[in-house]
Amino acid sequence: MSPSRRSLISRVLRTTAALGASLALCSAFAQSAKPIRIMVGFPAGGGSDAIARLLAAKLRTPLGTEVLVENRPGAGGQIAAQALKAAPADGSVLFLSHDHTISILPLVVKNPGYASETDFVPVAGIATFVNAFAVSGGTPANSFAAYVDWVKAKNGGKDAVGIPAPASTPEFLVKVIADKYKLDLVSAPYRGSAPMVTDMLGNQIHAGVGSVQDFIENHRAGKIRVVAVLGTQRQAALPDVPTFDELGLKGFEDLPYYGIYAPKGTPAAELKRLSDGVAQVLALPDVNAQLTALGLTVEYMTGEQLAKRQSAYTKAWTRIIQTSGFQPQ
Repeated sequence: MSPSRRSLISRVLRTTAALGASLALCSAFAQSAKPIRIMVGFPAGGGSDAIARLLAAKLRTPLGTEVLVENRPGAGGQIAAQALKAAPADGSVLFLSHDHTISILPLVVKNPGYASETDFVPVAGIATFVNAFAVSGGTPANSFAAYVDWVKAKNGGKDAVGIPAPASTPEFLVKVIADKYKLDLVSAPYRGSAPMVTDMLGNQIHAGVGSVQDFIENHRAGKIRVVAVLGTQRQAALPDVPTFDELGLKGFEDLPYYGIYAPKGTPAAELKRLSDGVAQVLALPDVNAQLTALGLTVEYMTGEQLAKRQSAYTKAWTRIIQTSGFQPQ
């Protein structure tokens, strides 16, 4: 073997060894990196939990560390929000939440134990969605109009409608629906959508209002019927279900959202790393398809864009809640 060839082989071997050592070091670093916890303010089995677990499984690759889901149910997400406020601001603890905990609770609870605007920082927006009105399989209604007629005929216009949390957007929607259709509807609050849906499946309650993702799988299975959705456009996952706008219920055009939040004070570089990771995951075709199948409209938002959407949504519901005469409790 010529000296030049031996020299080339030697250089290749040294480079390979160095690369192997570098990869081993990166692997060891990734394995020893602090795991990231994504808190969810509702029980396992609900829509928020399903979204969090899908994202957590995929985020492990771009973030280079284990990503876990931690359910902190109770008080409509209030317990999880308080835990986020107390968490270290290093990117290791995040909160996946929809509009209720971030925008609505601070408007209806006097002392929620946190202030969204000052205690949290938006990391990334995930999607928008709509709330839906669904009936249990034990009712004969195949449409919203049929449900209204059934309640009037069977119960003299009285019925209980399940909602995932007290003083939530669904509770205000129940009140608006009752006023418009001259019904005596009482909101029945649950600790999340999962127990509400369980009671609907058992025909313990005739109807419920929640996000589309709370109902869609059982709707497809024919166990629950989604009969109307909020917003001005029909949902891609439920093309045959009319909107309340079509049915004449106006004023709910501003769509609720899902986002990921971190404690205030989290370094900007870490926030960007986390947000970029979410962007990469949402761009994956299988993730987009699965979230769409859950009834979401996938829409990545930077932290700044999510903050603007949050502000606009909060202002819209401040007006609705004040007009309703509801007093914070």
